[in-house]
Amino acid sequence: MNIAIYGLGYVGLTAAACLTYEGHHVFGIDVNQQKVNQINAGRSPIKEPGLEQLLADAVAKGLLKCSTEPTGFLSDCDMAIVCVGTPSGPDGAHNMAYIAEVSRQIANGLDAKRSQPLTVVYRSTIRPGTIEQLIAPIFESSLGKNSSAFELIYNPEFLRESTAIKDYFAPPKIVIGTHDGNSDPRMDILNKNLDAPVFYTKYREAEITKFVDNSFHALKVAFANEVGRVCVQMDISATKVHEIFVSDTKLNISPYYLRPGGAFGGSCLPKDVRAFQYIAADIGINTPLVDSLLRSNDSHKHFLFEMVTRNLPPNARILMLGLAFKRHSDDLRESPKVDMARKLLNGGYQLEVYDPDLQVNQIVGQNLGYSFLHLPSLNRLMISKDEAQSRSYDLVIDTAGLAEELNLGQTRVVKIDKLQ
Repeated sequence: MNIAIYGLGYVGLTAAACLTYEGHHVFGIDVNQQKVNQINAGRSPIKEPGLEQLLADAVAKGLLKCSTEPTGFLSDCDMAIVCVGTPSGPDGAHNMAYIAEVSRQIANGLDAKRSQPLTVVYRSTIRPGTIEQLIAPIFESSLGKNSSAFELIYNPEFLRESTAIKDYFAPPKIVIGTHDGNSDPRMDILNKNLDAPVFYTKYREAEITKFVDNSFHALKVAFANEVGRVCVQMDISATKVHEIFVSDTKLNISPYYLRPGGAFGGSCLPKDVRAFQYIAADIGINTPLVDSLLRSNDSHKHFLFEMVTRNLPPNARILMLGLAFKRHSDDLRESPKVDMARKLLNGGYQLEVYDPDLQVNQIVGQNLGYSFLHLPSLNRLMISKDEAQSRSYDLVIDTAGLAEELNLGQTRVVKIDKLQ
């Protein structure tokens, strides 16, 4: 198929690379000219294992072309996949501005007399009702209520940064929302090589899926960390308690999120929990447990800060290992490690940061804006591996399991990715 992808961030760029690997022709659209130029040259603007090689192969084979022009490719496309951001607004709701604008651009760029409809697939996380109440009216206002020039699909993604390509080809499930809940032939073609259970539903069941998943993941992390705090305070081994708890795989589900350690963060969990809170309040439903998740997470961030700085002298020299929210990723958005760095600086400590996955001059888009808004001294803080090994520190804070890779001598190391 010929497929246009709107938004070349982590989700859109991974989809572009994987779809071209399967032989589809992909036209990528993004507002960032620098990013477009990099991709057209076969280089990835983000760090994701295996991604740059797939992009380079796609460009070399003529399967991938990118542009800032939103509608130039549409007449040749069978499908458009929308992967633009839905960041948190001031009230916690998802900001739908990018979704609305891209929808308007696609609708205005479509030929109402197309012989076959354009299948427009949304993968951005959106509140239930968005397809019916926001997106469909935009298309209908341009093309008419009963237009056969388009069909709308909601297909949430389940990618984890640093394992995104593997997750694309081996997702835990495939969820496809259509207007009637029935199957769609083009979506079947798109997913024919993926081995996962497929759920066709109506729009709203598909739209709420990510809120349910991500709120539950956030719940597991917050719960484990609350238990971990109690254990540390009462001189109980959090590691042993965790070992006992996760041994019950029949009822306790998964050990992955249920380990007391770092706070949750990243581009999905915090914003989706906020949006779920907003949705519940908006429709008059009381959700005290969900409402407590972000407060508990913030409490855990401060607990970790107090734990690592306990008994430290004023103006102590500190090396922090890891700043991106996850190893093998350069995403700083809502990283709890950025919060830790900010707290250390505000506390008057002399801080330096080493993260082998982070190249400050290569950060782009919302990632760039977030990092310098919350940590404006980022450029000054970052140091090389050689510098980290050659300098002396009062404390090393290991947030990403990096201490074993460095020769740090007798320096005190505190690991905060797992509470002992």
